[in-house]
Amino acid sequence: MPSTLVKPIRLLFVCIENSNRSQMSQAFAAILGGASVKAFSAGSKPSGIVNPKAIAAMKEIGYDLSTHDSKSLEEVKSFAPFDAVVTMGCGDACPWMPAKLFVDWQIPDPKHMEPAQFNEVRDLIKSKVKALIDSFL
Repeated sequence: MPSTLVKPIRLLFVCIENSNRSQMSQAFAAILGGASVKAFSAGSKPSGIVNPKAIAAMKEIGYDLSTHDSKSLEEVKSFAPFDAVVTMGCGDACPWMPAKLFVDWQIPDPKHMEPAQFNEVRDLIKSKVKALIDSFL
């Protein structure tokens, strides 16, 4: 008997510049969720680049974040509806996106942090992404 295909969980991670927190969140969703998750990230005012510090922090754990692009919300809206839209506690005025769940994570902006502190934020994001994915499974 053929197995039934389950639709992947669709997650959108949003912050202002889409260069640090939301990018790492998208990466961890892909790492931790595999085929069961389809993750996206975007910013309300994207910087156009992924922060080299974020690329270095993810490289330390074996993920190449340099393949990611900083995107606007406009660029990802065609992938809606989402199962969850997660904002990064950055006071972001996120336009409404169709989603079943809206979550705001209070995560400090690591943009100007030293590598050790940046990695603490990276690890916090990993734990939050894991808990979010687990809540759907």
